[in-house]
Amino acid sequence: MLYWLLVPLRQYWFFFNVFRWITVRTALAGITALFLSLLFGPMLIKLLKKYEIGQEIRLEGPQSHYSKKGTPSMGGILIIGATIVPTLLWGNLENSYVWLGLGTMFFFGLVGFLDDYLKIKKKRSLGLIVRKKLVYQFFLAAVFALIVLYLGFSKGPESGFDLRLYLPFFKKFIPYLGWFYGLWIIFIMVGSSNAVNLADGLDGLAIGLTLISAAALTALTYIAGHAGFSDFLKIASVKQAAELTVFAGALTGACLGFLWFNSHPAQVFMGDVGALSLGATLATIAILIKQELLLFTVAGVFILEALSVLLQVGYFKLSGGKRIFKMAPLHHHFELLGWPEEKVVIRFWILGIIFALFSLATLKLR
Repeated sequence: MLYWLLVPLRQYWFFFNVFRWITVRTALAGITALFLSLLFGPMLIKLLKKYEIGQEIRLEGPQSHYSKKGTPSMGGILIIGATIVPTLLWGNLENSYVWLGLGTMFFFGLVGFLDDYLKIKKKRSLGLIVRKKLVYQFFLAAVFALIVLYLGFSKGPESGFDLRLYLPFFKKFIPYLGWFYGLWIIFIMVGSSNAVNLADGLDGLAIGLTLISAAALTALTYIAGHAGFSDFLKIASVKQAAELTVFAGALTGACLGFLWFNSHPAQVFMGDVGALSLGATLATIAILIKQELLLFTVAGVFILEALSVLLQVGYFKLSGGKRIFKMAPLHHHFELLGWPEEKVVIRFWILGIIFALFSLATLKLR
């Protein structure tokens, strides 16, 4: 909105020309998101406490978590709001990719909101039935995939979406997937959404890792949307993704602001409304800039958390009750080894930074 208001003023004063620049509007979106988070965070926490919207704790979880029962939850509303508003203010709303990002965040957030609402209503740690939650996620991912396929088939890679799969370390081998790209998109979105949800178990863990991933994706989005940089690094050039950088910058600022309240001891938890929407949003950005395979390293810790659950459950069934880890997801395993919660979180953040830096380093290895 401000983009449409300020850019035309450049004909009267050259200063307003700066608002055409992606870097300036990305920085402003991030700062605005951070400001909104810090401003409205205390108000939201107070409101959640007033209506007793608190966290329910799994009885089979670590005993050290029992004291967190009742901590305000559904703080993901703050993250979503603090991302959407700056994007609407500083983004070019004629760009379809921006709306795809906003729509994904909002509708996956609705699924998480419903899940959180049922937890509060039933006063238990389980909300939606797992099967029903997955149905909603697959449906939303399928709708997104159909929109992307439409852009790919009707407009082509130049103005729509490139239905070829770009592989890290390869600059010439780019297989065309066609309709199969839809299945690939659904797998990435649903997997990413649930991976972030599984990692949301310690104060500051999931939001800190999301912050790191969002910052890396902001850089990747800018590079993909910049013809010169993308050509130099031999990665997919996605002209229409340039404006998506503003959205990614807003997401980064919102995560940083929420971390202020979610750091140990947490004043508020993001809940499924935050975790499901954040995971799907990271996947959306990666898909639209043609770096979905790089998402596996950008969000490497989330992948490890999800794999730990799959391995634990699979081995438990195959071995007749034996376990690989003391508890899954992986962060609980280290807690039960005796690591303090803060140490687990900080070390997982460090690992997340290493994964993100590795992802950026691979850009030139093609």
